[in-house]
Amino acid sequence: MFQPTNANRKGVKGKVLDPDIDYSKVKSVHSISSWWGIGGIFLILFIGNLTSYTNSHLPDALRNAHLAKYPNAFIAERAYKDLKILNDFGPKPTGSYANEVLAVDFLLREISYIDQLKNKNQEIVVDKQIVSGGYVGVYMNKSATSVYRNVQNVIAKLVGKHKEQALLLNCHFDSVATSPGASDDLSGCAVMLEILRVMSRQSDINQYSIIFLFNGAEETPLQASHGFISSHRWAKEVRAFLNLESAGSGGKEMLFQSGPKNPWLIEMYAKAIMYPYAQAAAEEVFQSGVIPSDTDFRVFRDVGGVPGMDFAYTANGYRYHTKYDSIEYIPMTVLQRTGDNILSLTKTIANSDRLGAEHKKTEHTVYFDFLGVFFVHYSADVAFMINLSVVLLSIIIPFLSLARSTSGTHGRQIRSETMVGFVATFLGAGVSGIVCFLIGYQLDLIGRPMSWYSSTNLVLGVYCCPALLCQCLVHILCSKVFGSKTTPLSLALKVQARLNGVNLFWGMLTLGITFTGYRVAYIFMILIFFSLLSNTLISMFAVQNSVHKWLYIHLFFQVFAILWSTQFYHMMLNLFIPITGRIGASINPDLIIGAIATFLTLLTCSYMTPLLFLLKKTDKLIGELVAITIIALLLAAWTHVGFPYRDDSLKAPTVQRHYITHTLRKFHDISGGIRRTDSGFLLQELDRNAKKTIEGIVMPDTITPMREIPACEKELFCAIPFYSIWHQVLFENYWFTAPPPLVHSSVTCSLQSKDKLSEHDHKMQLTLKGDHQCALVIGPKAGTTLQKWDIVDELADPIEFNGQRGYFVLISSGSNPGPMNITLNLKHEIPNYDGPLVDIMVTTTFWEHQKHHAPVFNKLLNRVPTWAHVVPSVAAVNSYVF
Repeated sequence: MFQPTNANRKGVKGKVLDPDIDYSKVKSVHSISSWWGIGGIFLILFIGNLTSYTNSHLPDALRNAHLAKYPNAFIAERAYKDLKILNDFGPKPTGSYANEVLAVDFLLREISYIDQLKNKNQEIVVDKQIVSGGYVGVYMNKSATSVYRNVQNVIAKLVGKHKEQALLLNCHFDSVATSPGASDDLSGCAVMLEILRVMSRQSDINQYSIIFLFNGAEETPLQASHGFISSHRWAKEVRAFLNLESAGSGGKEMLFQSGPKNPWLIEMYAKAIMYPYAQAAAEEVFQSGVIPSDTDFRVFRDVGGVPGMDFAYTANGYRYHTKYDSIEYIPMTVLQRTGDNILSLTKTIANSDRLGAEHKKTEHTVYFDFLGVFFVHYSADVAFMINLSVVLLSIIIPFLSLARSTSGTHGRQIRSETMVGFVATFLGAGVSGIVCFLIGYQLDLIGRPMSWYSSTNLVLGVYCCPALLCQCLVHILCSKVFGSKTTPLSLALKVQARLNGVNLFWGMLTLGITFTGYRVAYIFMILIFFSLLSNTLISMFAVQNSVHKWLYIHLFFQVFAILWSTQFYHMMLNLFIPITGRIGASINPDLIIGAIATFLTLLTCSYMTPLLFLLKKTDKLIGELVAITIIALLLAAWTHVGFPYRDDSLKAPTVQRHYITHTLRKFHDISGGIRRTDSGFLLQELDRNAKKTIEGIVMPDTITPMREIPACEKELFCAIPFYSIWHQVLFENYWFTAPPPLVHSSVTCSLQSKDKLSEHDHKMQLTLKGDHQCALVIGPKAGTTLQKWDIVDELADPIEFNGQRGYFVLISSGSNPGPMNITLNLKHEIPNYDGPLVDIMVTTTFWEHQKHHAPVFNKLLNRVPTWAHVVPSVAAVNSYVF
């Protein structure tokens, strides 16, 4: 396999070195023009644009005119019609008329039409479930109780030959306030309706039943799916599920969760999917909790114990949960791609014996696609062997190849140059990370954070170019400090040895991740694999010491490596840049994007950087990188290009998010009378720039940080409208006093009985009246502990806020649930205590209340810039002591 070079085969003797000559400065036949460095930059940019295209390319949509030619195909035009009807109902929060009546009636009516036109061999059974229940969940390490009352599910079952075993397809038709929810998740529901339509018209009966669950309370969160899987009569039939979700607006649906530990599902995906788009790395990132979101996958997996696959749109996250998540921004091609994939996958699973078989959890699966062209999957055990083999071979083969090219006489010099390459790559990663950290810190310091939020290409100049510049300079410095001036190796061999140092760097990282059990190591293994292929061919053809042949082979395989790495560049930045607009102000988002850009630059360019030693001069390359960096920083810091937000005038909105709640607060004394009332606005700080916008909106009034308002001194949880752990505990909020909102009714709490069970134990019975969505905070007084309740079977852990501990309960109401009775069992440390035991705060939130906004609220909303999106709400806070 390994052959000596032509020179060695002819027996040419090694040249005697003069120790007084600096051979690194002697002109080499292996040197190339300085313009090659700039050409390398353009090559990377060209490949990056190519992967950007493949990342967004969608198949042509089929229309009704294609039915005659493709009678069993997914027809996007029909699905689009369903999507438009649901979209035109407007926002559909759980409990709203649009959600509980209009959407439910449409789904039932459309399924009825499908049933009328089905093939005579098929049977469709339909059920409308109205369900109540609850569970304890943990969100961002905070425990909360979620209660749902009369939420609705529309369920259709396409009966198979094995009626007691089924595949479940799930979507949700509710949305957040102000958003029509075209992508999240009406697109999924439209796709499911069309799949039911297509499959019900085929003559062959499926081996297994298919249950289509259209759930009406996912955003609340995850309540209707819990109601189905925990109490519906068909739930026990479910053997696997496909969940359709969205964390963006359109684009490709990504498989980002699977299993757990059911590799047969990935095998079904590999067999069925026409356009693969799946990454096991995305699964590990999502399940790590760094992405502020969750899906019904968790409920089916944890409560139902059912394996499944989770699909979501991730493109254009700027529009997620805003008014711009509308059909206007969803092309028909999005539905066609998703429909083709999910229809094929549904048919494959529903007619496979694997669905009905008993499956034991075995091991995780490594899976990924390459540019959507092909899909690869293998077990975690196989991944361990592959990673280990590729890493070892990628280091050993180049070393032996280089050693044999010098007849084995310069092994020490080869090892030395390899270590120079490793140290330079390692230090380059560290230095570039530090420099990008300083850039992000400085941009934030001068008041220009998130300059790349709308102009995403600024990331290339602001962070990627400085990162690459640092990596190049570190390589040059390491060569001068650690490199040998009298090495007998030719320039070509020296550069190849340093490239092997890059192999060593990524190999150590790959093995470290592999040994810790994470599957994400495949990203680096593939990068090393392309280097292994190039080194193997270089060795086979014995061109290690050729003038340029080895370089051409290396660059050929680097094209594929850069295709691989730049697809992650687009994938990660398209996901995380929009997320920085909704993570609050406590974290500098430039540090996040700077770190990601530094890592991706290293991933993309690490096998290109050592080639700079082939350049006759490096000044052109260094100068170009310096110039791009300076221009990008000037654009980011001093021009409108660096302004983070854009309105929808160009049909590409990248808006700043705001939640503004007009609040009325009533404080009740122990006898039930009102001791005082006040009112004001609560405004949330959702990104790094939000405070400046908020201050501009409320001028000439001034805002007070939420934890500094006077109510924090005596009232439970500062008596703020506490409707979400995510929004109130983790983000900063601001308050300013204002005239009261118009509130016609709200959820109230009354004491029905208070009994002493023993000298320390007490029992309290409360009643909540009102059909609106509300949140309950139960705060035991000092010396009192909550022992038990009947809200759900499990007592949640208390959360802490403002130095107080309380139990948070979110209560969602569908259609007229009536009063809710609550029993609390409390214990006080003082025997025969007869004083107040608990503080209760009930927050009623009205999300779709625009017609009843007070003039002061409308005036405030009119001052919001066009490049900002506001979710307005009205809240009534009732504070009690019992």
